[in-house]
Amino acid sequence: MKSAWSSATRGRDRELDALFESLAAQRHPNLEVIVVDQNADDRLAPVMAAWRDRLALRWERTVRAHANHARNLGLALARGDIVGFPDDDCSFPPGVLARVLDAFADPALAILTGPAASPEGGLGSGRWRAEAGPIDAANVWTSVIEFNLFLRRKVALALGGFDERLGPGTPLGSTEGNDLVLRAVRAGHVARYDPAQRIVHPDKRLTPVAVERAALYARGMGFVLRRHAVPAGVWLPFMVRPLGGILVSALRGRMLAARYYAATLRGRLAGFLTPGAAAGLPLPALAER
Repeated sequence: MKSAWSSATRGRDRELDALFESLAAQRHPNLEVIVVDQNADDRLAPVMAAWRDRLALRWERTVRAHANHARNLGLALARGDIVGFPDDDCSFPPGVLARVLDAFADPALAILTGPAASPEGGLGSGRWRAEAGPIDAANVWTSVIEFNLFLRRKVALALGGFDERLGPGTPLGSTEGNDLVLRAVRAGHVARYDPAQRIVHPDKRLTPVAVERAALYARGMGFVLRRHAVPAGVWLPFMVRPLGGILVSALRGRMLAARYYAATLRGRLAGFLTPGAAAGLPLPALAER
């Protein structure tokens, strides 16, 4: 089975080299790697030159700094049966690609996800399901992260790929993967979560950078919660938990954490109240290039 990995990158080079190392270590003979370069300079040229004889690389340039536009460009260019979208600063543990492809031996499976792993060990930032199983509108929020999301290419194209109104580079800065999975489930496709399928990614929770981005990322989540009309029993806890986080953190003198939870609450409410959440659905199919 041929697989295609499309990575959108901007502002990094050493991290991409580490990603390539981890992909080469998978020792999969039919691995296609598409790099969609959003940099205005040629910083990636030495990295791409160093790897052109070791991986089946395709290097595409785009002037648009927009993660989902870059992912969709990579998806349209891909020729593998299974597609994935690793971040440029993540890495693949040994054997994870074989695990993914083994799962897709089930012809009914359209989407497979897993959690983030921390470089320090254990799970990365976010709340993650402990049990494997089907993904639905209630558990998708603890089952999906974009860099550990794999789809059948034909399904991803038919769904229109990632919604370019969401994600980094937009005012609704996250949750584009959850949205894509929910659109797939609504269309009748089978999506499954595997807690043992882990991709390593830097853990940025409760850092000054995470606080700065919290409201932006949370707006995306609030928007997607509203878009898919999930019941109050699903969306309400995502509004209540940050309130508890603010109070507990403030009482303990953890003001950075209190600021994080406050920004998260503001963002989720703003996203949830954004009008026209369901406009434009379903997305038009993406065409191959």
